[in-house]
This record gives sequence, C-alpha cells and structure tokens, in this order.
Amino acid sequence: MLDVARRVGVSKNTVSLALRGSLRISEEVRVKVTSAAEAMGYRLDPIVAELMASLRKSRSPGVQATLALMNANQSPDAFRSHPTVPAYVGGCVNRARQLGYELDEFWLHDPGMSAGRLGSILRARNIRGILLVGLMEGNRLPVTHEELWREHPVVVTGVRTREPAFSFACSDHHALALEAYERVEAMGYRRPALVLDRVIDELTEGRFTAGFLTGQSRTAGRAGKTKPFYDVQAARESPELFHRWLERNRPDVIFTLYHEVRRWLTAAGLRVPEDIGLVQYEWRADHRDWAGMDQRNDLVGEAAVDMLISMIHHRESGVMQPRATMIGSRWVEGKTVRCPP
Repeated sequence: MLDVARRVGVSKNTVSLALRGSLRISEEVRVKVTSAAEAMGYRLDPIVAELMASLRKSRSPGVQATLALMNANQSPDAFRSHPTVPAYVGGCVNRARQLGYELDEFWLHDPGMSAGRLGSILRARNIRGILLVGLMEGNRLPVTHEELWREHPVVVTGVRTREPAFSFACSDHHALALEAYERVEAMGYRRPALVLDRVIDELTEGRFTAGFLTGQSRTAGRAGKTKPFYDVQAARESPELFHRWLERNRPDVIFTLYHEVRRWLTAAGLRVPEDIGLVQYEWRADHRDWAGMDQRNDLVGEAAVDMLISMIHHRESGVMQPRATMIGSRWVEGKTVRCPP
C-alpha cells in the first residue's frame, strides 16, 4: 500500500480509503489509485482486510454523505403509523447510522413539492441516492419524477417496482409461504387455507399465493384442496362473504396477514386453536401470542441501504439493470396453532 501511495503521490491513508471506495476521496484520486494498484499487481490481504473491517465497525464512523429516505406511500404518516413500513424504516436508519450516512425524509406525494423542486433540494443538499419505502399503488411511480430517477441511484424496499423497474430488497414471500405450509402440515393440519387481500397479492406479484399453492400441490388428494379467499376488503364491510367461504371450504388452519380474521372466526362460533388454527404471514410483536413468520423487514431495510451505497460507489443510476435481494423469514411459535403431535 505504501508503494502505491508513493507512486501516486498521496498518503497511505488516502490509498486505503480509495481502494475501499470511500466517498471522502474524489473520483479523480480514486481512479489514479486503483489504476496504479492494478498496474503494480497490488491485492488486498483478505485476512488483514477482514480484521481492519472489524476494527472500523467497532468505531462510530463520521458522516460520509446523506441519503434520501422517501415515503412512497399515499399516507404522509406511513413511516410511523403503517403496520409494515416502520420496520423497513428502522432497518434503513440502523444500517445508515452504522455506515456513517445521514437520512433526510421526504414524502413522494407531497402536494407542495413538485418533482423539479424535489430534485433541486436533493442537489442542494448533495444527497447521493434515494431509498423508496412504502410503495403501494400498483408498484408504479409518478411519471413526473422520471428525471429524478435518471439522476440518482434508487433502491426500493418491500416490493418490485414497474415503470420504471428499480433494484429492490424484500422478504422472500414465496419461501415464507411454503415454509409456513410445511410447518402446519408437520403439526397434523390437512386443510390449510389462504386469506389474503387481492391488492396485496398483486403487490407481491402473487408470491404469497405461489408459495401456498406449491405446498398445496405437494399434498394434493390427501384431504382435498381449499380455495384462497381474496375478498378481504369486501369482507370488512360484509363479513358474511368470509363466513360463506369458510362454510364451503372448511379449512382446519388459515394463513393470513390480518388479525381481524380471528374476530370473524369467533363470530362464526369457532375457537382458536381448538377448532381452527391461525398463522400470521407477517408476525408482529404487538400480537405475540400468534404463530407465524417473522419477515425480518428490518433486515430488508438494512439490505436496501447496502445496495444503494454499492450503487453510489459504482456510479449507477436508478434506471440501470435492476437487482434483487430477498431476505429469509423465521418461524415463530405461538398459541394460535395446536401443538404438534
């Protein structure tokens, strides 16, 4: 490293920072250092690199740059009041702080903030990239913001976007649903069923349904198939829709995202878990008695930050070839399913 520093005419510390892609070093100096290192055949010692990374992680880094944490939900308060979004936000904040980045919050649908003004603010604050959190409306973004996406690297948390398609981090919904199916099957349940709002199914590109149907296909003929119930929004106004589906399908356990399903079952005269089991696809600490899958959406937020910083280092914009990071979930035991035999 010292030889590289002498050749370029910079300090050894500058070489170290440049080879790690630090934004504290100008692009011109980074190119000179990396070119000289390649020409001299310099390679990082992986053991030393791992040790130094561990030492750096144990220290609180200074501020490297600022990122935009953009609320893409229709609700301006989604970062605090939405049942899912705050977990993403917490992960983003935690990881950004670990890496020395600040986050400035924006609301994508702010009626007082045009795309042009938002772009001017990002440039004025030297914001290097955008984290989009809480997208809901059809996985699509306002066409008025096209210039913003071309100018900045963008990573989305939770879902895949369309028009334009960005890199994203999300829970592995298919694997989650399949593992949940396998868990209840091992407990002796034979007629699992899915209760899921159609909007959410479309938002996740059918991955919850696909995981459920994959599990169902492996046990076809054992006790008959149930039909998924997607009319959740309508059932909130008319619970008899759910009750009629329940009577026709007669499931012995239900996978869902909605705690209100338990009230509907109680109204139908069914006890949980004595008469029917319940599994929450998105286990939350405010309903600890439920069995379900912890999606670890905090890790999704952390992964999104890692992806965005990598894009910044590689000078990528938001509209380049999108990549995906999927986070695995973990099963949480609960009282809404019977004990395995």
